This record gives sequence, structure tokens and C-alpha cells, in this order.
Amino acid sequence: MDRSILIIEDEVAIREILTVPLEAQGYRVTTAADGLEGINAFRNGEFDLVIVDIMMPRIDGYTVCEMIRNESDVPIVILTALDSEEAQIKGFDKLADDYITKPFSVRVVLKRVEALLRRTAPEKTDDVIRYRELTVSETERSVTVSGKEVTLTHLEFDILLLLLKNKGRVFSRDDLLNHVWGYDFAGYEKGVNFHIMNLRKKLGADYIETVRGVGYRIAKENKKQS
Repeated sequence: MDRSILIIEDEVAIREILTVPLEAQGYRVTTAADGLEGINAFRNGEFDLVIVDIMMPRIDGYTVCEMIRNESDVPIVILTALDSEEAQIKGFDKLADDYITKPFSVRVVLKRVEALLRRTAPEKTDDVIRYRELTVSETERSVTVSGKEVTLTHLEFDILLLLLKNKGRVFSRDDLLNHVWGYDFAGYEKGVNFHIMNLRKKLGADYIETVRGVGYRIAKENKKQS
């Protein structure tokens, strides 16, 4: 498998609970005991995914997310005891890709890690999709609007790509969870809303339509070009 994961967590027990099963699945795991140590580890290594707690000494998890996101689009999973809607919104505002609350199921964490890494694996395609002012390259995982590059998280890119490849089709929140997140997780529909909201802000136009009571779609307009 040879995928590398960084765990930034101040509780020794949590680090061990996560490290053992992740290594058993073939992942290479590095751990850090606080936010500052985590940032230093991130900058001195190469990681495919980061798991970070929020309430940590020296540098909190929100700041860690912000610092990592300023340097990289590596998938970030927040793992925290903070379960309020406000805490989750703040996590997604910091461009985390997933948010898991404690106490957690190790099996669920493994599945979410697997799903994120599967989605972010290199694509073997040269397809370019153009839609109105949008140009999306699957190979480069890049997006431009009117020639100006827009930086998206892995999840945001995958949502946009799915909708563009299926123009006219309405995807419910459950559909997006299954197709993009790679799992069906009851109660996570709010996470879909947050990512759609962030996508709209970044793209600067309402390419994504809300079909009331059903879900989201991108209307048919331009044909796919290669």
C-alpha cells in the first residue's frame, strides 16, 4: 500500500488506538503529540493524509489545518470531541476534508481513510471538461474560472467533477456521500452542504443548482471536450 499518514493528537491512547490498526492495514504512520510538533513533522516529511485533533497544546487543530492548507491540498481529517455544529462548520471553513467526533469507531475511521485515499489516488486520464467559464482537468486535478486558477480541496474537486460528468442529473446528499465520500454515514448530510457552499464561494457563480427537496445538479449546457 505504501501510503503515509500523519496523526497529530495529544492523547497517547488515541495515537496508539489509531496507529496499530492503520499500520496493520499497511499504512506508514507518523505521530505528533501537539500542533507545533505536527506542523514540523508535516514540513519535514511527505504525507498522503493527515489526522488532526482540535484541542491541543501549543497550536490548536484549527490553526494546524489552516497552516497545512496554505501549503498543501493533502486530505485532512479532523478527529475531535467537539461535536457542535459550529465546531464542524469551523473545521470545514478551514478546508478539512472530513470531521469525525469522539468517541469513534476505529473501523469507521479506517473506512473513511481508505475512501479519502482512494479518491486522491492519481488518475489515469487526460480528460478536460469545459462548462461555461469553467475548465476542469482530471489529470492535473485543476480548475480554472475564466482562465484564473481556483484552489479546491480533494472533496470539493471530486464533487464538482461528479456533477460535471453527469450534467442534468440530480444527486441527493446520500448520492454524493456514496459516490464521493465512498460510504453511507447517517447524519453527515450537513457536511455535504458545507462543501457545496464552499464550492459556490470559490467558483464565484451558481454553477451548482439546488433542486429543492431533492439535491444538487449542474444543468446541461456545454458538451465535454477533450
